[in-house]
Amino acid sequence: MSPSPEPVFPEYETDTSQTSKLMKKFKETPFVPVGMAGFIAVVGYGLYKLKHRGDMKMSLHLIHMRVAAQGFVVGAITCGVLYSMFRDYVGKPKE
Repeated sequence: MSPSPEPVFPEYETDTSQTSKLMKKFKETPFVPVGMAGFIAVVGYGLYKLKHRGDMKMSLHLIHMRVAAQGFVVGAITCGVLYSMFRDYVGKPKE
């Protein structure tokens, strides 16, 4: 038995902070934070408008806000996938 075993996944054993890992992930997939921010914005706007919804039922208002938030997230994911495909297949020179 050796006193110090080698790490199985050395890329996960680096001494980096959580912030640097998060920034690296955001640079790899830039549309994830856009989707998260859009979701939070739609939910915040929905909560703000909840007070001034008029005679609309609460359940109908919540359904509309849920659909809007999900639509924003799905749109951000779609843009991210398209951006990733463009970067990998079109922007990358052929070898």
